[in-house]
Amino acid sequence: MRVAAIHDIHGNLPAIEAVLEEVRFAEAELIIVGGDVVPGPMPCETLECLLNLDVPVQFIQGNGEIGVLAEMTGTGAVRYHEQVREVMRWSAQQIFPEYEQFVAGWAKTLRIEIGGLGAVLFCHATPRDDNEIFTRLTSEERLLPIFEKLDVSLVVCGHTHMQFDRMVRKIRVVNAGSVGKPYGESGADWLLLDEDVQLQHTTYDLAKAAERIRKTNYPQAQEFAENHVLQPPKEEQMLEVFTRRELK
Repeated sequence: MRVAAIHDIHGNLPAIEAVLEEVRFAEAELIIVGGDVVPGPMPCETLECLLNLDVPVQFIQGNGEIGVLAEMTGTGAVRYHEQVREVMRWSAQQIFPEYEQFVAGWAKTLRIEIGGLGAVLFCHATPRDDNEIFTRLTSEERLLPIFEKLDVSLVVCGHTHMQFDRMVRKIRVVNAGSVGKPYGESGADWLLLDEDVQLQHTTYDLAKAAERIRKTNYPQAQEFAENHVLQPPKEEQMLEVFTRRELK
């Protein structure tokens, strides 16, 4: 079975449209959407795009969905600072009430058997937490408590928006990167899995995408277009930031 793993879209509709064209060309038989479809500039349009595909799709909750759902229920996304809560509130207002139950029903993790890869566990950040941070530089010693007892051969994650492929003892851990807000090269990152794992990078018309995003009512549309589409942060910069925050 050929599986596409798509993480961290963040409501970037032009990016996911471009990725899905390549997913169709690759003849994927299943799409795993690994969380953080929202918040972002075009949350409803992005959800509708994924729901109208002719390929089976399974969804995992990310910290973005959990934050948006918290805003819907009035419990508040207390772990986020006010700038992030602003986009959580806005996204919650866009997708409520039509998609609330749908998003609330997404799994925390998914386990699937894939061809020569064997048992694969899909999660958003880590198998135990949707908001936990680790990178390709995190020491194996710190990661062993998370991964060593898992009965799988491969874990696919996202959350930190940077692709990597590494080992934690006997378990292969691959980060799919981000479709909508990559750190590093501009474009859209995702994975294709069949007999092996293939790191994918999709290019698309960034100027046109930025213009579409600026025309939305998203409260940080200009910043998103400039800093996440046209000129995303460098990987080295974000590795430094995440190293200070890893596994806390």
